[in-house]
Amino acid sequence: MAGQGTERAFIGSFTSAGGRGITVVAVDLDSGALTETGVVENVDDPSYLTVTHTGSGPVLYAVSETTQGAVAAYDIAGAVPRPLCAPVRVRGEAPTHLSVAGGHLLTANYGSGSVTVLPLADDGTPQPPSDVLRHEGRGPDPARQRGPHAHQVLPDPSDRWVLSVDLGTDSVRIYSLEPQAGTLTVHQEVKLRPGSGPRHLAFHPDGRHVYILGELVPTVIVCRWDAASGVLEPVGSTSLVPDGAGDVVSPSAPVVAHDGRHLWAAVRGTDTIAVLSLGATGEQADLVASVPCGGRWPRDLVQHPSGTRLYTANERSGDVTWLDVDSATGIPHRAGSLPVPGASSIAFV
Repeated sequence: MAGQGTERAFIGSFTSAGGRGITVVAVDLDSGALTETGVVENVDDPSYLTVTHTGSGPVLYAVSETTQGAVAAYDIAGAVPRPLCAPVRVRGEAPTHLSVAGGHLLTANYGSGSVTVLPLADDGTPQPPSDVLRHEGRGPDPARQRGPHAHQVLPDPSDRWVLSVDLGTDSVRIYSLEPQAGTLTVHQEVKLRPGSGPRHLAFHPDGRHVYILGELVPTVIVCRWDAASGVLEPVGSTSLVPDGAGDVVSPSAPVVAHDGRHLWAAVRGTDTIAVLSLGATGEQADLVASVPCGGRWPRDLVQHPSGTRLYTANERSGDVTWLDVDSATGIPHRAGSLPVPGASSIAFV
């Protein structure tokens, strides 16, 4: 286990781009510094990770973002992650995101434009899929939106609903999950600005607001969320980059501060972190700063559980940067970095 004054985290990477798999790191609780302690190399392109806690202990899940599409699971109670099983196929192509809801593992499959449900055993081992729901539709961008591209799937804070963000159809789908059968039913599909290419969303701590990040048009869309009825309502949008930022601008990951005062968004191309003020109610997002992310092509942005730091997985510069956050302004400042080839995702225990 991590020593006194440290905790563990895991970094996913693209093995097809020189990554080594899943890097295990110790996190210094005082400085935020990362120190590599090991590498897990039994799965291809583990580009997105998440950690959950079961009755048997913590479990790490990883997508295998390949044409075959699979998930891997690891018991991380000990110092070395132990595979719970061989990678399980998701019956979808290029899964880019996964989460746990209602005793099931969910994957968003970008290549096939679908969402997969995999039941979980008591120890967290994923079983073969119980449902695969394919999205339908397209968007106006001929290069990126010729068909559906599910990019994220996650439960809402009330655990009543599952939301899936689809870049190809410019929409967010709200599902109900039937826990016994492990099946999804579409409750609502919310259409967004054509060509915006929504990628990921994040919830406000109040559970009543959602922020959707556009990848093709660099904006954050502010929405009201009613967990009682499962209704999502867009109410406004804000640009994530200043005027004149250039042509290659590709936002990747939104993060909402634990206190709900700020939203941060990683922006590839400009290689920055956009800092937005969310105001008193969370219903207005104002861009207040744009600061360097500490590397090139920040694919993931994660807030440390303490709320005092941000970590960026910089895919093209091959490193993870940690940034201290000014508690008054929300503006992050680079504090250090760790080389991680092909870095794509960060998950804390």
